Amino acid sequence: MDLRILLKNLVLSLAIVAATTFLCFRVVPVNSTTAGFAFLLGVLAIATAFGRSEAIFASVVAMLCFNFYFLPPIGRFTIADPQNWIALFAFLATALIASQVSDRGRRQAREAKVRQQETEQLYAVSRFILLAEHSQPVGQLAAQHIAQVFDCPAVAIYDAKSAEIFRGGVEDLPGIEAQLKETAVTGANLSEAAAGLTIVPIFLGGRPVGGLALKNLSLSDGALQALLNLVAIALERVRTEEASSRAEAARQSEEFKSTLLDAIAHEFKTPLTSIKAGSTSLLSDPSLSPQTRELATIIDEEADRLKILVTEAVRMAQIDAGNVRLDRASVDVGDLLRRVMSRFEASADGRELKLTVGDGVQRIHADRELLGLAVRQLVDNALKYSPPGSPIAVSAGSEDHRVVIRVQDRGGGIPERDRERIFEKFQRRAAEKNGVPGTGLGLFIAREIVRAHGGEIAVSSEPGQGSEFRVTLPMDNGILLPGKDGVH
Repeated sequence: MDLRILLKNLVLSLAIVAATTFLCFRVVPVNSTTAGFAFLLGVLAIATAFGRSEAIFASVVAMLCFNFYFLPPIGRFTIADPQNWIALFAFLATALIASQVSDRGRRQAREAKVRQQETEQLYAVSRFILLAEHSQPVGQLAAQHIAQVFDCPAVAIYDAKSAEIFRGGVEDLPGIEAQLKETAVTGANLSEAAAGLTIVPIFLGGRPVGGLALKNLSLSDGALQALLNLVAIALERVRTEEASSRAEAARQSEEFKSTLLDAIAHEFKTPLTSIKAGSTSLLSDPSLSPQTRELATIIDEEADRLKILVTEAVRMAQIDAGNVRLDRASVDVGDLLRRVMSRFEASADGRELKLTVGDGVQRIHADRELLGLAVRQLVDNALKYSPPGSPIAVSAGSEDHRVVIRVQDRGGGIPERDRERIFEKFQRRAAEKNGVPGTGLGLFIAREIVRAHGGEIAVSSEPGQGSEFRVTLPMDNGILLPGKDGVH
């Protein structure tokens, strides 16, 4: 407290005690008991209005006046009756205790007011950080808003991930970068009492992610911690917005890729249609020589193959972009698997392709092209990762009112560390990346198609024993239909 204010309060306290003495001794003469209560009320009023120091001073002065004017012998600082000593010290103790209680109440009221103000300021900052739409970086706006709300002359926020420093307030903090980086690395508080600086680390998830510097701002520990949490949220929002922007850019890139492939596919289909029409026309000519007919047959078959590849490329791009649209129909499981297996006869490299379809499996309600594409990805994967001469087994059966399609190979197997992520985008077996061609999208696409049908896909493998991919389609998606031509 300012010395001049303290002296002023002491003079006023002395005046109150003097006025009480004059009133009780000269104007309306009263007995010692009434005078004691009057002095006590005056001390309580002083404690409430000014504080503890002034109340203690007033208590001592009131005790002396009470002794001099109201306890016999009157007019002397002595006490004749020993009982009056007890009354005198009881009055002094009561005055001191009352002043202490009153001062504590005033101090608690001041603290409550400060806490209320801090709460309102923190609410304003939190509302700004969490709800406001920002055209500038969130960290920069947070620093400026903190300086404005808390009336702080200088604020600096350091983001350790981006190594950026955001500043707010009317004053600058020269050379603060090194201190902020130090507190962000060590996680320890720094302070410069002479400069009025408080530098504290910002924690997120138990680790320091930045630092906060405040000039000439005194906050309670709870308020400071709450402010640090809000700043951490602001920095996390910066990263969230950046991740969202990257995700949106990636999504647009995927859409662009899908659109581009679709356009290219349409451009391919026109010449393929012409090639197909030409080859069909040649094959229908009975006068064609055997050699020319053989060439026309190859052209016709390869045109069909190119048309299928282009169509599949477009569907795979759509699936990769998260755009899976099912055209469901009644599909014969055995016929679907036989068609898939026939596609690999030329590329089997001498492997035996085994197909087994159980008696309980007849028709399902599914997208024929997409489900066939999913199974082709699994068979193609088995051919890529199994040695020449080893058989590939494909089977379909029913278990617990579900259709289960298995694709088994006799390759080297999938390491356990790769098994959990084998169906993710661009994930390939670590040991085979350099020796087997591919993009790492096949199993991801197969999983997305199966999920779109409401099914599940899993893999089991033993090192050196091969792998088994298992596709399960539940009954509530049209599995196990009664009769050959039934539709669920």
